[in-house]
Amino acid sequence: MVVIAERAFTSRSTLQRVEAGDSTVSVGIYAAVLQALGLLDGLGKLADIGDDPVGQALASAGLPKHVHLRRSARAPRDG
Repeated sequence: MVVIAERAFTSRSTLQRVEAGDSTVSVGIYAAVLQALGLLDGLGKLADIGDDPVGQALASAGLPKHVHLRRSARAPRDG
């Protein structure tokens, strides 16, 4: 724990708060701890909608069912 705290440039007490999931700890501290643990590459996947089927379903649910395109006055009409 001491080594990780030193590598993350933070205190042991802050590292304990990170381990507990304390939401008042800044995201920068979380990133520094991930870097110290060699896990920073996974941070980019955290908000990746490609890995979030629930987020994809919610985003799709908000899309309109039908789209009606307006025709310009100069466009010839078919039919």
